[in-house]
Amino acid sequence: MDQKTQEKVRLWKDHVTEPDLKEELDALLAGDEEKLNDAFYRDLAFGTAGLRGILGVGTNRMNVHVVAQTTQGVADYLNKHYESPSLALARDSRLKGEDFQRVAAGVLAANGIHVYVYPRIEPVPALSFAVRYLGTSAGIVLTASHNPAAYNGYKVYNDNGGQITDEAAAEISRNIESVDVFGGIKMMDFEEGLRRGLIEWTPEEVLDAFIESVKKVSVPGFKADESYSVVYTPLNGTGMECVTRILKEIGVEKVSVVPEQSEPDGNFPTCPYPNPEFREALQLALDLAEKVKPNLVVATDPDADRMGTAIPHDGAYKLLNGNEMGVLLMDWLAQMAADNGEDVSRKVAVTSIVSSAMPDALAKDQGFELRRVLTGFKYVGDQIDQLKAAGEEDRFLMGYEESYGYLVGTHVRDKDAIVAVEMCVEMAAHYAAQGKDLYEVMEDLYQRYGYYLNGIVNASFPGAQGARRMADIMQGLRDEPLSQIASLAVEGVTDYATGADMPRVAGLQKEAPQVLPPADVIEYRLAGENKVIFRPSGTEPKVKAYLFSKGATRAASEAVLDELRGACEKILS
Repeated sequence: MDQKTQEKVRLWKDHVTEPDLKEELDALLAGDEEKLNDAFYRDLAFGTAGLRGILGVGTNRMNVHVVAQTTQGVADYLNKHYESPSLALARDSRLKGEDFQRVAAGVLAANGIHVYVYPRIEPVPALSFAVRYLGTSAGIVLTASHNPAAYNGYKVYNDNGGQITDEAAAEISRNIESVDVFGGIKMMDFEEGLRRGLIEWTPEEVLDAFIESVKKVSVPGFKADESYSVVYTPLNGTGMECVTRILKEIGVEKVSVVPEQSEPDGNFPTCPYPNPEFREALQLALDLAEKVKPNLVVATDPDADRMGTAIPHDGAYKLLNGNEMGVLLMDWLAQMAADNGEDVSRKVAVTSIVSSAMPDALAKDQGFELRRVLTGFKYVGDQIDQLKAAGEEDRFLMGYEESYGYLVGTHVRDKDAIVAVEMCVEMAAHYAAQGKDLYEVMEDLYQRYGYYLNGIVNASFPGAQGARRMADIMQGLRDEPLSQIASLAVEGVTDYATGADMPRVAGLQKEAPQVLPPADVIEYRLAGENKVIFRPSGTEPKVKAYLFSKGATRAASEAVLDELRGACEKILS
């Protein structure tokens, strides 16, 4: 342990008074030096995704002191850029969330910032909506998304309800670095803030307006068959209130909620990894489905910005991945727009550079414009803002990321599992009336456009040495570009680090070209319309390799995918 880390440990030893943190620090001091070093060797990094880390004592952990220090940095930023700043604040069901919320609100109030606090847990999209509805200067939501129970996090939103820009994150990060964690923070008791009117409970009308905005996205004339049924699980998170409300609003009455996962519980006792991407997370929902035989199974992650699904097909339940659901929604929404008499060629769909290549084929066939942005839903929101500035907000068809995040409508500037559930249920009911399930519809699309399959290789690099190794891997891919991956020749390379032109589908672009912001991402385009993209995670100590294959059959595409997976595991080893 270096001298700087030792000084941090002594500082915390002298100042920490919270019983749980004090007990943990004493145990670390008496025990494993490696664990103690990991808790203090760095400050938890603040970026465009805010903070995310393991709960516990230390500068590299999520705790009340790190939250207070971060909030002071946010407050300094707001007071510099806004004359009379205000902020909307929310939390999900995570452990320590209420403590963190009260601390953050108290710091903001002490800095003269008016804070609207949701009185109970609410989804991330409801926070994005509150920022826009209330006209606040910023928003904060305390969440670690779909991470295990040991984590919590802190996301910051701008005055348009999207996550902050790189420039804002950098300035806030500098502010945080200048704040003395045990002496430089202005603090007010939460109850005092309420009494003085600096802290205010967010009015119920805000959530009501959010639900109404989601309902407006409903397909005109939608009416599900009375027998149509859904099994739903909020995975002990925030989705229960809003999902059940919107399903009732659109007339879907037969909703069976997984009882063990209906109540908020940050311990996630029945689902240690509450990520709706994985079958294990949906297992209790699938068990319930075996009993009630629904038309559809849906799940939302703890902060209800991601949605997972399972489709009953031929006596089994098939899970659709994030790309497949995105493609299904994009195709169906284009159809619905055409049926509603709209000019589909005016529509704009948005997805990320690491999402499936299949939307390109949809866009070519149906004539709508497709824009690809960097990973992070704020970039989807930015495209909505551009359309709005041009008076063309109605052109937005939808946005999605491969990581199970979707947005239909322009009521928020983040992914929204509430509207995703609504749209998925309506789409599934639409096809059910035709005698098809969503798995069959996806198979039809594969046979029509080709089997565009995707995979991912995650290589973990924890600790200080891991951070250096991640940087070395990315630099190596730049200094010595690969000439082939597996048996496939490299036909082109794009390094997004210096900014790159936005990928567009040829012939469908209606506006001037856009240049993407710089990002630590490298794309290798391979023979046969295959591809690999390397990107460090923004929230975890991982380097990810995103795999893209295309084949005339599923077997052919899977064979290429397997080959790419093996090659990338070696590259990232």
